[in-house]
This record gives sequence, structure tokens and C-alpha cells, in this order.
Amino acid sequence: MAKQKTVYICQECGNESAKWMGQCSACKQWNTYVEEIKVKTRNRASNNDIEIKNKPQKLSTIAMNKEKRILTNISELDRVLGGGIVNGSLTLVGGDPGIGKSTLLLQMCQTLCAKDIHVLYISGEESLGQIKMRADRLGVNGENLTLYTETNLTLCTNVINDLKPSVVIVDSIQTIYSDEITSAAGSVSQVREVTSSLMKIAKGLGISTFIVGHVTKEGSIAGPRVLEHMVDTVLYFEGVRSASYRILRAVKNRFGSTNEIGVFEMRDKGLEEVPNPSEYMLTGRPIDCAGSIVSCCMEGSRPMLVEVQALMSSTNFGMPRRNATGTDYNRVVLLMAVLEKKLGMQLASYDSYVNIAGGLKVTEPALDLGIICAIASSFKNISVDPKTIIMGEVGLTGEVRGITMAEKRIIESKKLGFKKCIISKANVKGIDIEGIEVIGVENVAQALQIIF
Repeated sequence: MAKQKTVYICQECGNESAKWMGQCSACKQWNTYVEEIKVKTRNRASNNDIEIKNKPQKLSTIAMNKEKRILTNISELDRVLGGGIVNGSLTLVGGDPGIGKSTLLLQMCQTLCAKDIHVLYISGEESLGQIKMRADRLGVNGENLTLYTETNLTLCTNVINDLKPSVVIVDSIQTIYSDEITSAAGSVSQVREVTSSLMKIAKGLGISTFIVGHVTKEGSIAGPRVLEHMVDTVLYFEGVRSASYRILRAVKNRFGSTNEIGVFEMRDKGLEEVPNPSEYMLTGRPIDCAGSIVSCCMEGSRPMLVEVQALMSSTNFGMPRRNATGTDYNRVVLLMAVLEKKLGMQLASYDSYVNIAGGLKVTEPALDLGIICAIASSFKNISVDPKTIIMGEVGLTGEVRGITMAEKRIIESKKLGFKKCIISKANVKGIDIEGIEVIGVENVAQALQIIF
């Protein structure tokens, strides 16, 4: 006999409570509890009635089979996925509205259909006519692509079981609902139940499934945090809609490395790959201009060259302005304090503006030395040699510390025509690369003495 029980579930974190509360006790958010009816089924089976299907095994006796992967022929997407789509995997793709999630997945459908791979595209947000219009604009016309518009989970699972496609795309998970849950579509219970059902189908039939997820105003995937734990891969589509580039970032991947990125450019006919992001980020860089420095950050296993810009101007007020775009504001303030204390630069009467050109957000400490040199260059109004690249982590005493994967960064710098690299002295040992001069420094003062 099934019993009904009324519970209150937080729509932010999924925490359950027997009574309504103004503030969630788990995530501390206000007015997030929603009343839902939970059906409990009494299980009268005893322990002796339970059939043991799986038995414990020793690690040495388990056979290891390599995962079968499907290449999408979109190299930037294959890189982020870890080498292609794994059969039976469940991938969550999140991003801001209009950023290009559906566009990327439709373009993926075209490349898969060209390989005679059957793809089922389930949409709960658009009609068949709307999807057809977008597909025509992107040049997607695969015969193996089947479109289905439905929001009922039972009907969707029936279609998947009947067609048995190789790849399923659900756009979006917040629009699909289950009749067994009384709450509205998009609630914590609905998202959890729908994702669980799709996961069982994906693992049981070996169907690779992509689900599109909405994001909150804070930028995280809408719904319970358990949603990201249930799936195999979580991809975030980042970028500013006013800018043309998009970054696809893997924050979780059970079949590959995390923090890998793929770079795309949004054009009239869809997304195009950017095979050399460093060259793309440095396009339009000013030459012989004070306050412009090139540094190198690591995105996953890929080195990426970025331009660090700084502008120092006399303030008209008693308290100077401090502004940082694309990097950590507190880190910039800390580095300015190092310049004032260790090199005697009087920055208290200057407004400071630091920007990572291109709109890329970088928080890696390897940009510290580049930021310091850019600020000093603008303050002294002296330009730095455009063929010089600067990178290194700076400590509070002004020392320049070593960074990871230094050789990879230097090789990438050489490819783009840089002739001199200023880096920590700790990274110089063992590096001998022809065509680029590598100079090691111990502190900020030595670095500024070299570039000026």
C-alpha cells in the first residue's frame, strides 16, 4: 500500500524538510522551500528474499576493456570530451541562454549523421518548425537525424526504447516532467527523477545521452547539486554574448581530464573551431604601447597566450579607483601593494585599470609577473619589447616563484614568434629551446630592470 507524505524541498540544493522554513538549513538561501507530495511504497520483502546479483571481486581479477568512442569530427569538442563520445555515457551541457548550446549540439548531429549514426533530438522548448529553421541556417540535413518534441518523460522513454538510437539529445532537462511526481517541471524532484530515468536507459541500452541544463543567475547548473554527480561529464559553455568567441570547458569527466577547453567562434552559419586560440587572443595587439604585456596561462593541458593590459592615470578624488576585468580583483590589489612596498612606486594617487584582452577570465597565478610589469609599464609610460613574454608567480616579498608546465608555455611562445621569455629562475634549469632566449629572475626588481 502506497503512502503519501507532504515534504518541503529546497529548490537550490535539494534539502528536504518536514515543515516549511524561510531559510534553508543546508545552503542558507531564503524562500526556496516548495511543498511536494512524496509517495512512499512499503517494502515487505525480507532479507532472505533479496537475490544477490553482484558479488565482491578483487581488483586484480577485474577485466579492463577500453571504452568505445565515437568521434564527432569537431576536434575542439572531441578534445573536451577526452577523445570522443563514450558509448552509454551521460553528458550535461550547461550555459547562459543564447550562448550556443543547442547550436553546438545540432552541428554535432550533422557530423554524426554523416557517419550513419542514428541521432534522436528531443526538444521540450522548440517546435519542429523552429528546429528545422535553425537546422537549415546551420546546414544540418542528416537523414539519420530524428526530431521529437515532447515534455512527458514516459512518452520520451517509449520513443527511445522503440527507436534505439546511438545518440540522444534532450533539450532541456528542466522542461521534461514525470507523471509520478506532483511538482512542476524544473523542480528539484522532477530534475532528479528525469535524470535518473535517462541514466538508466543510457547505461542499460548503451545510448550516449546529452542533456542541456539551464543555469542560475550565479552561473551554476539549475537544479540540485546531485544532478552533476549523477552524470559522467559536465560541460560549461562560457563566453560573453557580445563577443564572438565561446569556450567549452569540462569541469567533470569520468573518461578524460578535467579543465580541458575548446574554443569556438560564433558566426552567421554557426560555431567554427579556433585551432590556435593564442593567435586569436593576440589579434589586434598594439605594438610599442605602454601598459601592454603578453603572458601565458594553462587551460587544462593547453597553453594559451593572453595580453595583459594596464592603465594608470592620476586620480581626481581622494580615494583612487581599482578595477580588474578578466582576473581576480583582490590579486591585482595585492600585486600593487608589492610594487609600492618593494619597489617604492607611489600608486596611491593613481587610478588603476587591469584588463585581460579578449574577455577571457584567468585566475592562474602565473600571470602575476605579467600584471606587475604591465602596471609598471603604464606607470612609467615606457613600452616593453613586443617580442618579449613574461610569466611567473609573485609572492608577498616580491620573489618570483616557479610555475607548472613551463617548457610547454615557452614552446607555445616560440611558435608565435616571441624571441625573449622572462620567467622564474627555478624554471630555467633543464630548458634549452633554440630560437627563444629564456631569462630567469629571482624577484620583481630584476624583471623590471630587464624590460626597462
